Amino acid sequence: MSFGIYVVGFLIMIGGLIYGATILHVATHWIVVGALVMGGLALLKGVQATRGKDPS
Repeated sequence: MSFGIYVVGFLIMIGGLIYGATILHVATHWIVVGALVMGGLALLKGVQATRGKDPS
């Protein structure tokens, strides 16, 4: 469940950045590139922050 909350938070942040870039008239292809990079970062950070510890 915490992974879902983490991803939803990142999606809200990415949406805000997309909105801001649109207001600043950034080219659409750069907005898509930025959103893909942020989505990948969200996935990596979400898994890293919420995965269980490996048993020793």
